[in-house]
Amino acid sequence: MILCVCPHTALDRVIFIEEWIPGTPMRTDHVVDCVGGKGLDSAVALSQLDVHAFALGFFAGKVGRELVELLVAYGIEAEPIWVGGSNRISYIIVEKKTNIHSHVIAGKVLVNNEHELELIEKFQAHLKTADYVIIAGSVPPVMRQDFTASLVRLAKDAGVPVLVDSQKQAMIEVVKEVPDIVKMNWEEFEWTFDLKAESIEELVELAQDFHKAHQLKNLVLTLSKEGILAVTEQGTFYTKAPLQVPVNAAGAGDAVSSALAWRFTQGDDWESALQWAGAVSAACVLTERTSEVKKEDVERIYPDVIIKRL
Repeated sequence: MILCVCPHTALDRVIFIEEWIPGTPMRTDHVVDCVGGKGLDSAVALSQLDVHAFALGFFAGKVGRELVELLVAYGIEAEPIWVGGSNRISYIIVEKKTNIHSHVIAGKVLVNNEHELELIEKFQAHLKTADYVIIAGSVPPVMRQDFTASLVRLAKDAGVPVLVDSQKQAMIEVVKEVPDIVKMNWEEFEWTFDLKAESIEELVELAQDFHKAHQLKNLVLTLSKEGILAVTEQGTFYTKAPLQVPVNAAGAGDAVSSALAWRFTQGDDWESALQWAGAVSAACVLTERTSEVKKEDVERIYPDVIIKRL
């Protein structure tokens, strides 16, 4: 079982239009509601790969109830912690003509100390049967920003490997705890740690220096269509899958988290796990719903994923 924790859950409302033209009426009859929030997205991808995923997070209001229904429809076990406010809705505007995807986010959950303690209690209970933990997403602004780091400590104490995908102060605190995998995208890595790379070559050097300076185990950076960079205990790797024509690219980075956790529970080394991660991420952009993948797409793309040791 892979335990997927999402402190900041959301519902993705994907709106497909031909082209965004400011100041004009834009109509569509194609709107899809799906699971959002990084940790929940990872659970969706795992469910599509026939991997047992358990979702844990904060849910609120009518949108929260819709989210739980969507998770159940995927066959994902979920244990919601009900809080105040309203779950976020992420409006994803997909322009079919240009392949540009834009996000507009509204709503916020209200989490207090009792809610935090409830999630921690349930997290500890499910650690007993978890083979891997994914903690992904930002921390709601009303919460203490070391909350994710406290979950990492609990997972380490329980001897369960943990991957964290977050940003800003939450990730700064997480890095101090040295989880098994620190994962971010290129942009998040730069703005969180006040770094700048003008090219992949510069990013490789920055990532290697950061990995060494913070004595990390493994650092994974997703680079959108440019692939995946991983500075690991087994070396530095660059992974790139064949470019796909995207339908909905949201969740492709979360699918990388899913694939890595899945393959490491199967005993893969980094090179093999990254090849699967490249294939799963590329397959993810071919579906309308966030983080959905089709196994036949993964298997078709997998042989053409390039892995380079740097």
